[in-house]
Amino acid sequence: MLIDCHNHIGADLLFYLHGDFPYAQQLVQMQHEGGPLGITHWIVFPFVSYAAMDVTKFRAGDIGFGSGLEQVPYAFENRRLLEECHRLFPEEGKKTLPFVIVDPMRDTGAQAAELVRLRSEYRFHGIKIQSTIIQADIKRLAHEGRVFLDLARAWDVPFLIHSSVAESDLWAQAHDILDLAEAHPDIRFCTAHSCRFDRECLDRVAALPNAWFDNSAHCIHCVGAVRDLPYIAPRSRRFDTDYTDPARVIADLAAAYPQKFIWGSDSPFYSYAAEINHQIVKLISTYEREVNALKASPRDVVQRISATNTLNFLKLADETILS
Repeated sequence: MLIDCHNHIGADLLFYLHGDFPYAQQLVQMQHEGGPLGITHWIVFPFVSYAAMDVTKFRAGDIGFGSGLEQVPYAFENRRLLEECHRLFPEEGKKTLPFVIVDPMRDTGAQAAELVRLRSEYRFHGIKIQSTIIQADIKRLAHEGRVFLDLARAWDVPFLIHSSVAESDLWAQAHDILDLAEAHPDIRFCTAHSCRFDRECLDRVAALPNAWFDNSAHCIHCVGAVRDLPYIAPRSRRFDTDYTDPARVIADLAAAYPQKFIWGSDSPFYSYAAEINHQIVKLISTYEREVNALKASPRDVVQRISATNTLNFLKLADETILS
């Protein structure tokens, strides 16, 4: 068994209209690419911008609310994902572990009501948050978003949360996510993107019984470390390893954090390209490179970080869905 814990399905109108890449992925396409590489199951969730945002601002790359195509954040996107997995492609959907996605700050009561309705119709296994793109302070999860904490507790499902350490990111700081995990020890949390290799945050994950981290978009994060790009932890706080070799980084993280490291690709965001300040920025990897970096480790390590730890994080009530 090899579970990819971090995958987006659907489309992102913000990325498409603004001219950024990637902006879409289909369920079947993802499995046709990842299956031959040995992946057997996928945790999936929608892309990040949502139809209840003001899409007229997207071409300029701006974020706005109040005059969207829909009323409730992520109501359309979550139902669209679950229908693709359960109704349009039920055979392929058997290999998925869907997560719903939420905005922790806006119309949270209406979002929660939609999730309760969805829960009565479809299975899903966790809650995803990407608060940077939608500019929603992750700390609001303990305030306006507390209803999502209540649902996670009642349903015994975990959170998988995009994390950042960049000073310019006001919305998804890894230490804020870990503060939430510490304050809610009965709820499971996973911080995405290896906490951008911030050793202090990774050590804190290790110390918290209800926290894990994933290494999604691993190869381009290693490039960022080699180039000292601002989205990676500074050298003074960076986990010590050889970032010129993504496979070595995986092996070292797995040795340092044996029970807390979960493998994921972030498909299709293992690559990123956009025009920033009138320059094209391209960080390009492939699904094959992500899997090859994983499989360079011994089989028992691969099994631990791509199955055992993931299943502990999910704590599935019925693991027969994996058969």
